[in-house]
Amino acid sequence: MQIITTTTALQELAARFAKYPYMTIDTEFLRESTFWPILCLVQVATDDESAIIDPMAEGIDLQPLFDLLQDENVLKVFHAGRQDLEIFHHLNGEVPKPIFDTQVAAMVCGFGESVGYDTLVAKITGKGIDKSSRFTDWSRRPLSERQLTYAEADVTHLRDVYKFLANKLKERGREEWVASEMEILRAPETYFIPPM
Repeated sequence: MQIITTTTALQELAARFAKYPYMTIDTEFLRESTFWPILCLVQVATDDESAIIDPMAEGIDLQPLFDLLQDENVLKVFHAGRQDLEIFHHLNGEVPKPIFDTQVAAMVCGFGESVGYDTLVAKITGKGIDKSSRFTDWSRRPLSERQLTYAEADVTHLRDVYKFLANKLKERGREEWVASEMEILRAPETYFIPPM
């Protein structure tokens, strides 16, 4: 398991990821007592590797990640990604592009509306996910091995889910259905919260 805590390591990771057609991505954050969520972890994976980026590591600059998230040649795959996208828009002023949301794709493929990640993983891969760390305090350091394993699983299983759903959409000729929904998620105004 790779834990990225320096800008140099992040630059190297981003350079490797930029060579792939897609990457899976998820975040862990705190939102209970803040208007804007506090980003605590970013998990990413390609077909060949996965990593956990620690945005709270002292001195780390997330710009290499932000640049990767704007790379048009790499599809960013999320599950129920609206909150993740909102965080990146807030931090960087840009919504990642291009994007694919497996929750939306699952609905189009007949898995039901707003299907949960663990349910989708179980139905598609037959694997169970340990969700005991779901409601943990992601801002506390050090993180336990169990927390890190949980976080990493959110992007490693997502690879299989994405490939399965992408194939189903292609078989059924429904790729455009998902693309139109992605336009809504890509629109910056989706994440504009007017001041009270």
